[in-house]
Amino acid sequence: MIETRSATVDDAANVLAFWEEAAEGTSITDDIAGVTRLIGRDPDALILAESDGLLVGTLIAGWDGWRASLYRLAVRPSHRRQGIAKRLLDTAEQRFLELGGRRGDAMVLVENKQAQAAWAAAGYHREDHWRRWVKPFG
Repeated sequence: MIETRSATVDDAANVLAFWEEAAEGTSITDDIAGVTRLIGRDPDALILAESDGLLVGTLIAGWDGWRASLYRLAVRPSHRRQGIAKRLLDTAEQRFLELGGRRGDAMVLVENKQAQAAWAAAGYHREDHWRRWVKPFG
């Protein structure tokens, strides 16, 4: 049975190890400090899916009061196609609705066709008129 819950700081190392196996790409914030800072700022943003205590999925559902942003939807390869991503997204969308969110924005790698199909199946669509602009600090 799949259970979802909010991550705690004690989960940070396990989440990072999980992302090494299950997530596509890396982020500048993929370290203990980045994950614990996220949890400290918004304790409900990092949603975990577990099966008998095993971490099988993650989703960051960030809310800044204006936008509902979705990052790091990842499912353990051995547990894919079992509804875990849908369960995580349902949990995130409910959180956003309760906070006043009106639309979810997902970050999806251009090369990750499997992820694009999953997001499309969940009712999300690509908006080509937007581009992400980034600048690392420091």
